[in-house]
Amino acid sequence: MVDNVMETKYSSCYFCSSRGCGVKVRLENGCIERVTVDTKAPVVPGAHCPRPALARDYQESPFRLNYPLKRKGERGEDSWERISWDEALDYTASRLKAIKEAHGSDSIAFLASAKVTNEENYIIMKFARAAVGTNNVDHCARL
Repeated sequence: MVDNVMETKYSSCYFCSSRGCGVKVRLENGCIERVTVDTKAPVVPGAHCPRPALARDYQESPFRLNYPLKRKGERGEDSWERISWDEALDYTASRLKAIKEAHGSDSIAFLASAKVTNEENYIIMKFARAAVGTNNVDHCARL
């Protein structure tokens, strides 16, 4: 018989990077059981919006992709095959390189997100500018 393994992880809210609200994620056997407010968080302790509590719904959704897929055949077909992460990254890198060589680095743009941390947005910006050579970085939170 396997005992239930309960643990608590502390993190920042993953729904917006603007406030840095603290959350406590309670895990049972590696699955999200509950997400609550971290009242001792250094940035924004206490109450915040209810969205982090919905994490379990999308984390365990049967519609959530957990691995890369690649389209088989031509556009318009609904045929997809599961590929490895290495293959997905190699394919993406080769396509970005081909587009850059054919049309220049400013033909590529990146869209950052309000649903990731500031550090992840920084990485997107740094990759766009340093690796690809474009300043075409936009953000979805331009309200």
